[in-house]
Amino acid sequence: MIGVRAGLLAAVTGLVVLLAGLALFPGIGVAGLAVGLACAAVLGTAADRSARRAGVRSWGPADVVTLGRATLACGVAALVTDALVAQPSVPVLVSLAVVALALDAVDGRVARRTGTVSPLGARLDGEADAFLMLVLSVHVAAEVGAWVLAIGVVRYAFAVAGWVLPWMRADLPPRHWRKVVTAVAGIALVWAVADLPGTYAALGLATLLLAESFGRDVGWLWRRRSASVAVVAPAAGLASP
Repeated sequence: MIGVRAGLLAAVTGLVVLLAGLALFPGIGVAGLAVGLACAAVLGTAADRSARRAGVRSWGPADVVTLGRATLACGVAALVTDALVAQPSVPVLVSLAVVALALDAVDGRVARRTGTVSPLGARLDGEADAFLMLVLSVHVAAEVGAWVLAIGVVRYAFAVAGWVLPWMRADLPPRHWRKVVTAVAGIALVWAVADLPGTYAALGLATLLLAESFGRDVGWLWRRRSASVAVVAPAAGLASP
């Protein structure tokens, strides 16, 4: 276990070191560094507030892995921003994204094996997934088309819908299929970034699976709307530990 503030300080420090490395190679510019640092500020502030609201004083082993994954996602955001104004370094971008996706298979297992599964951990995991897919979809959309943004914005669209429709804020039951869909979507986006054969098929499949996963969750919430409790769902349509 590590204290909340200490864990966040370590994550932000790690991100600063990562950004410094990316400034040297592949040599990201001011825009990328600015977005990366903004991510550090948002990451630290949002995670600290979430922990305080949940009454959590320390991070479990799985939470530490998730914070590391969020740090890598911020590095990906810096690279994607830099790619908007300069030639992107595809190998570096793919490498960071692959490691972040691989860690997604780690934090859930760690949480279960250490008995540290928690609602806060599930929420952090879902938000890390959503942010990584958002920034990757922005990069891919520039080459493939704006329709790919649907992969990245669907989680946030669900959250916005919850602000308007209270019944969509109820807790959802665990479902392994969400984790499968999240993995497929992440792999499809990295596949597209690497410009491998079958990119359109992979992205199309990911879009359809996300539509099915979120659609199933919306249907479940709709059928139980009369008994819904106004609490935020941790990661509808996306994976949770």
